[in-house]
Amino acid sequence: MTVNDDVLLVHGGTPLEGEIRVRGAKNLVPKAMVAALLGSEPSRLRNVPDIRDVRVVRGLLQLHGVTVRPGEEPGELVLDPSHVESANVADIDAHAGSSRIPILFCGPLLHRLGHAFIPGLGGCDIGGRPIDFHFEVLRQFGARIEKREDGQYLEAPTRLRGTKIRLPYPSVGATEQVLLTAVLAEGVTELSNAAVEPEIEDLICVLQKMGAIIAMDTDRTIRITGVDSLGGYTHAALSDRLEAASWASAALATEGNIYVRGAQQRSMMTFLNTYRKVGGAFEIDDEGIRFWHPGGQLKSIALETDVHPGFQTDWQQPLVVALTQATGLSIVHETVYESRLGFTSALNQMGAHIQLYRECLGGSDCRFGQRNFLHSAVVSGPTKLQGADLVIPDLRGGFSYLIAALAAQGTSRVHGIDLINRGYENFMEKLVELGAKVELPGKALG
Repeated sequence: MTVNDDVLLVHGGTPLEGEIRVRGAKNLVPKAMVAALLGSEPSRLRNVPDIRDVRVVRGLLQLHGVTVRPGEEPGELVLDPSHVESANVADIDAHAGSSRIPILFCGPLLHRLGHAFIPGLGGCDIGGRPIDFHFEVLRQFGARIEKREDGQYLEAPTRLRGTKIRLPYPSVGATEQVLLTAVLAEGVTELSNAAVEPEIEDLICVLQKMGAIIAMDTDRTIRITGVDSLGGYTHAALSDRLEAASWASAALATEGNIYVRGAQQRSMMTFLNTYRKVGGAFEIDDEGIRFWHPGGQLKSIALETDVHPGFQTDWQQPLVVALTQATGLSIVHETVYESRLGFTSALNQMGAHIQLYRECLGGSDCRFGQRNFLHSAVVSGPTKLQGADLVIPDLRGGFSYLIAALAAQGTSRVHGIDLINRGYENFMEKLVELGAKVELPGKALG
């Protein structure tokens, strides 16, 4: 891994205290922006965070002729798809490696233009996310796909047709692909074993506002009846439950007290239960949730990640840092991404005691159990963490390194902090607001 030039010095040992705000969910806002491509009228999206994924999608939309401008209030975007056009391949390719979201442009562009080009894709290296499945789904709708040296070229010679699809795993990305393609396809699409995360429900709300007909059953089946055209939408994105949980874990690990304005109980219920079991305290009001360490010893737990409504994989990494300060042995079984526990080696370098295993140490077997992946962890605590040189591996792992550096004694050098900008709006400003002692070399922040 290449060490980036963007380095943050973190002087640890100070509790994080104060208030920060979380805005719209990283896992919803860019997808809602893509959905605007499907409409014949402008859309208005509120509660938009200033993160890199939003900027990438904004750039891709503008390349395809969509006008994107700020709205009347902060965090508002107006997206006008009246003049959608083909984009230059070289311009699209300039975004390759920045995000995996371009794959979701396929369905809308096939409906609007009859063709699409998708460059090579990037994203966090936390395990396999096979994009071949996305293309197979599009083939089932009737798309023709040609693999080229610089990416994939797709064509829809006739109107796409509804189909029956069963996902082998309730993948969020695959569910989004089906939704964004099926709404304008001819006939009915039935998607079984679908993802039902809150962000998926919010995307369905966006599409329904545009005129789509979408029904969700309790058995993870989604039925989409295709319509001939869609209009625009006005929508306030649900808040980012993953970012909110990251700050909650930071409060716990640093023995701090953080009020997260915008955090919502309904989408965080599973996390809140686990937070309470560990020994964390929280208080909910109409505007957000206050998270704090109430004193005394944290408790070890057994934790298993799962798709919604289970414990989200993106909650796991930040919470593991807090578990290094819990008394006893905590067991973590990661069932969503096979390589998501790799970040623990850096925690061990800082003084944590975390052992990885290939066996399923949770209450149930999972699809990684027979495939030789280190996907279970035993965390022994409490251990004192010491500052270290850290290289950020991925988005959530990166924020976890920040939490560990803040909880540790001494100074840490955290390399590659720009990756955190993908999903955490103004995170350095928020750190300063919470009293963290951080600095960019040559420029003090707090």
